[in-house]
Amino acid sequence: RLMITLITVLVYLLPSFAKSSESTKVITLPKSLNLTLLTDPSTISTASHDYGNVTTVTPGGVLCPSSSAEISRLLRYAANGETIFQVAARGQGHSLNGQASVSGGVVINMTCLADITVSEDKEYADVAGGTLWVDVLRETAEQGVSPVSWTDYLHISVGGTLSNAGIGGQMFRNGPQISNVLELDVITGKGETLACSPQLNPELFYGVLGGLGQFGIITRARIVLNHAPKRAKWFKMLYSDFTAFTKDQESLISMNNDTGVDYVEGQLLMSNGIVDTSFFPPSDQSKVADLVKNHSIIYVLEVAKYYDDPTVPTTGQVIDKLTKTLSYLPGFISMHDVPYFDFLNRVQAEEDKLRSLALWEVPHPWLNLYVPKTQILDFHNGVVKDILLKQNSTSGVALFYPTNRNKWDNRMSAMIPDEDVFYVVGLLQSASSQNVQEVESVNEAIIRFCKDSGIKIKQYLMHFTRKEDWVGHFGSKWGAFSKRKDLFDPKKLLSPGQDIF
Repeated sequence: RLMITLITVLVYLLPSFAKSSESTKVITLPKSLNLTLLTDPSTISTASHDYGNVTTVTPGGVLCPSSSAEISRLLRYAANGETIFQVAARGQGHSLNGQASVSGGVVINMTCLADITVSEDKEYADVAGGTLWVDVLRETAEQGVSPVSWTDYLHISVGGTLSNAGIGGQMFRNGPQISNVLELDVITGKGETLACSPQLNPELFYGVLGGLGQFGIITRARIVLNHAPKRAKWFKMLYSDFTAFTKDQESLISMNNDTGVDYVEGQLLMSNGIVDTSFFPPSDQSKVADLVKNHSIIYVLEVAKYYDDPTVPTTGQVIDKLTKTLSYLPGFISMHDVPYFDFLNRVQAEEDKLRSLALWEVPHPWLNLYVPKTQILDFHNGVVKDILLKQNSTSGVALFYPTNRNKWDNRMSAMIPDEDVFYVVGLLQSASSQNVQEVESVNEAIIRFCKDSGIKIKQYLMHFTRKEDWVGHFGSKWGAFSKRKDLFDPKKLLSPGQDIF
């Protein structure tokens, strides 16, 4: 997917545009704490930027903890010491607007704490918060098991995704990653280390999951495991009709485990963007490009069925049903048969290519939305056709797929639309130093259109700067969210980059 950005971004090759914070002073800690803060220019520079590449927020120091006890000592000192400073836990820094940063405070490099222990019965894994999901997959799959819910990109930390939600093409069946956690170890803003679960300290457990880092730092998560299949049959089908596309997507996410697929997503190919045809056979690639040119928008339905033994009748029946009952354009279906690990880690190859060309660290003014099913046609017509398609050009990926609300737990902090089915829309654009503000203006126009049209979206990986926007985002949960902040982080030390309090 990321290769869609490649040709467009090639012309830029310019320094990233960044909004800078004020200059900051180095933090010094008393020797009695026995903590070493890194303040060298390289470490500080890395901690000052994130994947979004549109902000620069300079910390006063970076802690690379050797144990969770070091994090606890730091937070107790910050909460009770004469000099109060704020703290931001950072995994891979895959935030978009400086959410994992702190001006003048301490960034905790959580990837210094990475560990995976699979239980003897292989029903769960205890994973350190700084562990990358790709390493969780690698370790568990070797033992014949794996987590059941995945993000599209795996080189991000467990604690980072659980602080947001952790969404992807499997969640229609298994829920987001926050729905597949049994218990957590969390260090609160007071420096207390607490184990929590639905039965033990449930207020903290449900608050932290999707809580944007506001109530504590996740140092351990107990992740649900299940059988790891060996391979995936990976399909892409093309549609020229939006209604047929969404009808088929919604049909797929309503099927049960035995008769359905394991992964459902979708993408938009637009005539004013780069049309990635690489998934299709070379003989069909020019035909796909012509389709996009002739129709302006082509909709890509992407599905996968996991399996172990290709001779098992169920797998063949599901594939047969796909090819015979879905309403894609005749002839425009392609299938790859790949190892399970390679399918889940599919974005890595594209990242490697972009990094080799110095095209990975460019501005990413992304916009991620949840859109209610009943308003998805209005959104498509007003946003995709009347805003996105009318831009001179677009660069990046446009994701578009439905999921089921009943796989989410409303006791958690994460917010989603109040409908049984809602769509994930990810407008994952890349930009240059010259046009990042232009892309951000388009994002603002999309938000404004939804508000004016009464489309009840919820944002994901959002970055509001006004309290009223946060109150509107959390709605009826705002009161509980604020009380949890007062209870677990009364001095407002944690994750100030979210700009909530």
